[in-house]
Amino acid sequence: MSIFEGSRWAGRMLSIYRIAAGLIFMSVGTTKLFNFPSAPSVPVHLVSQAGLAGILEVFGGLAIVVGLATRPVAFLLAGEMAVAYFQVHFPKSFFPTINGGMPAVLYCFFYLYLMFAGAGDWSIDALISKNATDSTDFTDENPKNQ
Repeated sequence: MSIFEGSRWAGRMLSIYRIAAGLIFMSVGTTKLFNFPSAPSVPVHLVSQAGLAGILEVFGGLAIVVGLATRPVAFLLAGEMAVAYFQVHFPKSFFPTINGGMPAVLYCFFYLYLMFAGAGDWSIDALISKNATDSTDFTDENPKNQ
């Protein structure tokens, strides 16, 4: 059997990928909202579509990084990326390589994947799930539970 077949590292690598992608996604939002990292851009007002996108990217990205409510947050962020692609990039060209929409497409499908796969082993979601399972485990040595 190969070390990659049924590897317990699959969930861990999903977590590492989720964390890296979430941090990069957060940096897009912090650039919009706080101009950090600094980029030549137009100031974004919070009460605008770009402002809402920045809020989703910062706080949604943070939830993705720590793995909290991963599935519903990933659903929202996949929707955000689909809207971004079809509103901003698609009118320029059908092809993402031409219209600059490759990050939006990749993030959209990454978040769709997280909706089904979950956050991975290293996440708050996994801790909550483990604690919920442990609290309903009646195999301890308490005679009342037997």
